[in-house]
Amino acid sequence: MADDIERQVIEAIAKKKKLDPATVTVASTFEELGLDSLDAADLMFTIEDTFKILVPDQAALTMKTVGEVVGGVRQLVAQRADGASAS
Repeated sequence: MADDIERQVIEAIAKKKKLDPATVTVASTFEELGLDSLDAADLMFTIEDTFKILVPDQAALTMKTVGEVVGGVRQLVAQRADGASAS
């Protein structure tokens, strides 16, 4: 069962590439989905805006699958939440 972060990431990718979200899984690679480097960069901007996070450039460059994006977003959202609770 997909959680909210996974669902939102999949929906963002599906919308960007005009795909049925049901065809996008965490195992899907950017190559399989037809995402080139410009699509991936644009996707990172969308992800950052959606989740109110900042994806480090080096991390973004290493993400090649939907699962890697979901994992990175989870980590950054958790860090943001930890920072907010520490304030």
